[in-house]
Amino acid sequence: MNWKLLRSEYLFREPWLTVRRDTCETPSGVLVPEYYVLEYPDWVNAMAVTDDGNVILVRQYRHPVGKVLLEIPGGVMDPEDGSPEIAMRRELLEETGYVFDEMHFLGTTSPNPSTHTNRVFMYLATGGKKIQEQQLDFNEEIDVEIVTIAELEARLAQNAFFQSLHCTCLFYGLMKWKELRSK
Repeated sequence: MNWKLLRSEYLFREPWLTVRRDTCETPSGVLVPEYYVLEYPDWVNAMAVTDDGNVILVRQYRHPVGKVLLEIPGGVMDPEDGSPEIAMRRELLEETGYVFDEMHFLGTTSPNPSTHTNRVFMYLATGGKKIQEQQLDFNEEIDVEIVTIAELEARLAQNAFFQSLHCTCLFYGLMKWKELRSK
């Protein structure tokens, strides 16, 4: 079922977004002359739990939808990050000021495999302790909110999270959290 790539042409290249147009052929011989692909860096996100068992959420403005959203910490992997876990630890420290004892890898997902090339690496971070104030990028304004597990589950039930990749991480994170608590 794999397509044969006949030609690729880059239409736009920037660090945060690259757009290319591929020409492909399907196994049955159908020519697909214009298939547009969005290349992004890989992303990381985490359900972050403090050492007293509360969850760290963040609120920030998201310009494309024109709203302040309730989210979980995360962001783009930088080229100098040695691994997704290192990137996630960096993002957690920058956005929240917390460091974490353990990082439990939850899996990898795709934002949209029909058009995006990047992956999202999901974690459950546990044992969080605040060691510093936020170290935000010039264009970030992030409010930190600490909630109980019960409050997190209630907000999920109320559809309070708009970002689907964050919902996915919270789904797997809650499963892992309950597994760890039952041991």
